[in-house]
Amino acid sequence: MTEHRSAWPTYRRLQQFARPYRTMMGVGFVAMALEAAAGGQFTRLMQPIIDRNFVAPSARFDWTLPLAIVGLFVARGIAGYITDMAMARAGRSIARDLRVHVLSKYLRLPGLRFDTEPVPSMLTRLGSDSDQVALAAVDALKVMLQQSFQVIVMLGVMLLQSWKVTLAILVLAPPLGWIMDKVGRRYRRIGHRIQESGALLLQLADQSLGNHQEVKVYGAQGVETARYSAQADSYLKLALKVESTRSISSAMVQLMGAIGLAALLVLAGHEAAEGRLTAGGFVALMMSMMAIIPAIKQLTNVQGMLQRGVASADRLFEVLDLPDEVDSGTRPLERARGEIEFRGVGARYPGQSQPALSDISFVARPGTVTAIVGRSGSGKSTLIKLIPRFYDIESGEILLDGHPIDEYRLADLRRQIALVGQQVMLFDGSIAANVAYGELADATDDRLDAAIAGANAAEFVDRMAERAHTPIGVRGGRLSGGQRQRLAIARAMLKDAPILILDEATAALDTESERLVQDALERLMPDRTTLVIAHRLSTIEHADHVLVLDQGRIVERGTHAELLAHGGLYAHLHRMQFREAG
Repeated sequence: MTEHRSAWPTYRRLQQFARPYRTMMGVGFVAMALEAAAGGQFTRLMQPIIDRNFVAPSARFDWTLPLAIVGLFVARGIAGYITDMAMARAGRSIARDLRVHVLSKYLRLPGLRFDTEPVPSMLTRLGSDSDQVALAAVDALKVMLQQSFQVIVMLGVMLLQSWKVTLAILVLAPPLGWIMDKVGRRYRRIGHRIQESGALLLQLADQSLGNHQEVKVYGAQGVETARYSAQADSYLKLALKVESTRSISSAMVQLMGAIGLAALLVLAGHEAAEGRLTAGGFVALMMSMMAIIPAIKQLTNVQGMLQRGVASADRLFEVLDLPDEVDSGTRPLERARGEIEFRGVGARYPGQSQPALSDISFVARPGTVTAIVGRSGSGKSTLIKLIPRFYDIESGEILLDGHPIDEYRLADLRRQIALVGQQVMLFDGSIAANVAYGELADATDDRLDAAIAGANAAEFVDRMAERAHTPIGVRGGRLSGGQRQRLAIARAMLKDAPILILDEATAALDTESERLVQDALERLMPDRTTLVIAHRLSTIEHADHVLVLDQGRIVERGTHAELLAHGGLYAHLHRMQFREAG
């Protein structure tokens, strides 16, 4: 199980991301060692300071010792600054690299991943989890190394003063090690659960806030608040477990430190009575021990931060370890003719007993419009998503220009397809950046203007202050639904792909916007292989072929007029819409 698994494999993988910053981290390590050495040397100076100036003072005051103390603290301050900057730069860079790798990985995963993991969970991995790794890589690691160096240096000072006393006190080391191991395991176990609970909190908040209109209209504020409150309570309990572990472990470390101090007093007193330890040596021993106790306490407390970072790194590596979309095709494809053939295609979602599609066979030829209709849940969107291989088929085969689509490279296959959906995805940027998107970014201004005009978008673009360079806000929030739809059509026009997929492109528009969009689509569709998922059957009256799906199967096919005359499911759906319109 994850909670009992060693953290070392995760540390080793993080080292791979740390490799480009080894020099920077090496500088930080050296600076830490110098910082600890300066602290140790200051403690060691306590012996001559006490013995020369207080136990057996001389007539002439020794000014070299105060000057040495000032010099040591200046050196320690410089070393501390170098440590902080080097470790911060390395740690934040590692977190940035992880973020970029994970986002890049998500964009290479099969479409099914986006059905099984909600976007808020993905955002938690990219945000909170990456930050936790940065904390582990910067703050926790820095504290661990600094305090470890402190303990080692102070133990060295103690050994120089009295090796017998030091060895006797080291008997306490095994119990301390056992406590820290137990604390680390508990922190790691709870850390996984805290991150998962935090992701669920974000998901619930995203659902409630994103659907705030429905929540208000249906009076569900109390329900959503109660659901969020219950998850927040779970998160609170886990956080309190972390604090309880930290507090108990700190108390245990302090108790062990008190025992160590008591033992030091007894043993050092015996050594002093035997003449083997001076007053200055005793003060140096005492100061070393007093420096070691808080260092060990910090080492125990930092386990929580470190283990949360490891747990977060595990969650990130879980994504990085997922297999990419299958892209084993080798057949070159510059520009397809666009003939699409389905031969007995079946598809199934993981964990579902019923197939989403069964025995789908048809041919869509260049220059024709193939409409796909059916009740909600009949498999229309699933069928369309098989063509760009967002999902993979379970049986049968899909051919493009006579060859199975998995023989082509994914990038080449998708380069042949333009997609206009009901939910248009625009990005925070200008109109031009959204139309000339991705591989279209190097399009000339003339081509861009022609695409905007052809999509009936110039009508509103020309009225904007900066025209095509006007920012449109997050997800195109400054535009209406019809305007966003026309920009999506302009993007498809600019791509000029041989295959056009329209997924209910006019379903959510008002009559005026639908007329403008439909007019733009009629300019976009000629000389392409067009597949249309249609909700409004009036929009596909002139389609060359109509496929009627029901429960994942093609139950009728023909032209609009033929299917109406047949009097089957299509005619029934048409009559229902006619009555609604009436």
